[in-house]
Amino acid sequence: MPKMRRKSDLAEKICAACGRPFAWRKKWARVWDEVRYCSDRCRTEGRRARPKD
Repeated sequence: MPKMRRKSDLAEKICAACGRPFAWRKKWARVWDEVRYCSDRCRTEGRRARPKD
């Protein structure tokens, strides 16, 4: 059985919309370099804040 990891041991990033830190999730394993937002809500708010030019 694999050794458990604490959430504090996982990689963290700062959300581009709300500015809060968020931790790595298994579902983001393949795209961790591309993840910018902590949630769907922040992602939609981030897109609304910046209109296309």
